[in-house]
Amino acid sequence: MYLAYRGYTVLLLAPVMAALAVVLSGDVSQMLPIYTETFMRALGNYMLAFFPIFLLGALFGQLMADSGAATAIAQWIERTLGSKHAILTVVLACGILTYGGVSLFVVAFAIYPIAKTLFRDANIPKRLVAPAIALGSFTFTMTALPGTPAIQNAIPIAYFGTNTFAAPGLGLIGGAIMFSLGILWLRSREKAARIAGEGYGVHDDADTGPRGQVGEADMSGDAKRTMPLLLALLPLVLVIGINALFTYGVFPGVDWGFIKPRFPAMDATKQTGMWALIIALVTACIVLLVIGMGRWANLQQSINKGVLGSMLPIFNTASEVGYGAVIASLAGFALIRNAVLNVSDNPLISEAVAMNVLAGITGSSSGGLSIALQTLGPDYLRMANEAGISPELLHRVAVMSAGVFDSLPHCGAIITLLAICKLTHKQSYGNIAVMTIVVPLIALTAVIALGTVFGSF
Repeated sequence: MYLAYRGYTVLLLAPVMAALAVVLSGDVSQMLPIYTETFMRALGNYMLAFFPIFLLGALFGQLMADSGAATAIAQWIERTLGSKHAILTVVLACGILTYGGVSLFVVAFAIYPIAKTLFRDANIPKRLVAPAIALGSFTFTMTALPGTPAIQNAIPIAYFGTNTFAAPGLGLIGGAIMFSLGILWLRSREKAARIAGEGYGVHDDADTGPRGQVGEADMSGDAKRTMPLLLALLPLVLVIGINALFTYGVFPGVDWGFIKPRFPAMDATKQTGMWALIIALVTACIVLLVIGMGRWANLQQSINKGVLGSMLPIFNTASEVGYGAVIASLAGFALIRNAVLNVSDNPLISEAVAMNVLAGITGSSSGGLSIALQTLGPDYLRMANEAGISPELLHRVAVMSAGVFDSLPHCGAIITLLAICKLTHKQSYGNIAVMTIVVPLIALTAVIALGTVFGSF
């Protein structure tokens, strides 16, 4: 955690820390076999399962940014609500884009210039810009809202046989709680600042400089001209709509017997959730390429940046999964496993604790979620079946849980967001923590309570 906070890459830290764990466990003689057969195999299996989602998600986000679609949507919300509702404008703009499948890093780069202008005009402290962006892009749209194409919402599919729309009613309730409490908190901070006579403040609001220095979402391929609003919204609608169409309309009516001769071990019904998301993202990317004709500054550059931008996130997460697999293979892990599984008789509470602990340690919701499900997923599914709990409820609780303590100070997304906004942990992290830890924890508690009483809906 300390080294990640200091900026050392997870690609190196994960195998090094895994090796250290092996040494401390007394299995030094097994280090090389564990590295090649456990660490690398787990890393490779994760890549095999989720590479298309990372690739297509990053490409879609880059195309949305460089076509001018992301900017067009943000500017429309700005014109509609104005500086009087600066906080709500920023949150909604971030929320619409991330729910539509745009990477949170791309969203942060796209929205920050608009956000700082709105906050300056409204004389709201700049330190609240980062929490507002975090609320809109790190929370309810990533973990709670049904159908979100965020990688966190896709990961449990392979383990629980669910889809991205798992427990839609509970997801909507959880999302509404996060949004409402987050807005109320930020508005209370704005009011308190006005009473104290604190305004926007004196800041160096020049461009963030070469974006490659602070994040992977390079926006240097900006479009030649702004895209009309309806065209800008179309790809976002397609991602959610086509995903839902194939999940609930097309795939349930398909007889998958024709794949058995070639793939006898495959259970197609457990893959349809992933297939639906892949089809939705591919379709949205193609539509963006078509409607963006004449607007690209450099289409080849945009495509290459989107594809290459997927590499670091998936390798980081896959390395963390490899680390988790090594830890799970050590004798001492049995104690941790039993402690986590026995936290509560309610599998939902036990699952929430496991996801939060691992997400907090790794500083990554997707990494923590992947490690937890890789090592404990079958146990939770068995416990849920014994308790009569729907796998869909397990899915939603797992995703929402992974989006709580992942936002500790060493989280890469938090560090990047602060770099983009030219703010420090001291200035903004307190309010960011309320947005990304306290509020999601309240929403998670409500969803677990409702799910325990009423089941999945």
